[in-house]
Amino acid sequence: MGLGETLILGLIAGVTIVFGLPIGRLQRPAPTLRILLNSVAVGVLLFLVWDVLSAAWEPIDSALGSVHDGHGGLGKAIGYGALFAAGLSVGLLALVLWERYLGDRIAAMSRGRRRTEAVVAVEASESSGGGAGSNVVTATRETTVVSRPVSAARRLALLIAIGIGLHNFAEGLAIGQSAARSEVALATLLVIGFALHNATEGFGIVAPLAADLDEDGVARVPSWPYLLGLALIGGGPTFLGTFVGHGFTSEPVSVVFLTLAAGSIIYVITQLVGLAAKAKRSDLLAYGLLIGIVAGFLTDAIVSAAGA
Repeated sequence: MGLGETLILGLIAGVTIVFGLPIGRLQRPAPTLRILLNSVAVGVLLFLVWDVLSAAWEPIDSALGSVHDGHGGLGKAIGYGALFAAGLSVGLLALVLWERYLGDRIAAMSRGRRRTEAVVAVEASESSGGGAGSNVVTATRETTVVSRPVSAARRLALLIAIGIGLHNFAEGLAIGQSAARSEVALATLLVIGFALHNATEGFGIVAPLAADLDEDGVARVPSWPYLLGLALIGGGPTFLGTFVGHGFTSEPVSVVFLTLAAGSIIYVITQLVGLAAKAKRSDLLAYGLLIGIVAGFLTDAIVSAAGA
């Protein structure tokens, strides 16, 4: 199959991630709905972790099987194992460090804005002829005005998109490699299965946005350009991976990207579970987990039933 036709398949597999985006524009969702949406997202992500780590472990398991059968040494298994551990560690810890850095930066920006507002308030009071006492009162009142940083819900949605994007790059590699070997039927079935996966993954990305409220409890509705940007981060790597996979086959590269994705998704799951735990609704958490996991396995069944 030519590169042009292969890229079209990659585009189809990745673009379905936009189907879940409208969930992110829900206005004033009920608290129970917000908890359920986050829980379903956790279920989808749990399935993805299982799916990703299973695929990443397969070459290690195969290498160990060869050692048992006397057809190879431990070098290959150790090499893949090192890649597995390194990818998982980087995927998990890099997001921990990034989130900490981002939080410190936002706090520093907020402190800087407070100082700026205080100075402006004092100068404005002095220019209007107020006395020293009025300067103090005005400065105290104005220091409460700060720039609104990126909300925690939006940061979490971005982290989910990054983790899913790494996962989808590995899926794109599989599509590109099968197309390059002229296995058209297999490539087509992979596209169908991955397209269904991406539709559920789009929901997982935007689910935290349903709980994005301002200080007054009013929902912050994300714009369509913002949502499409998240879709590009999460679904675009499918197209990119298809392009790369059509050019060469590399099992080590697949292991690295799969474990990077697994590590990042595990970190996101801990964040979402923490949000669900605060609501103290273990029943909704269980329902959502069940729905998300079942949805993941149902979409995966299409690819498995075809023997892909």
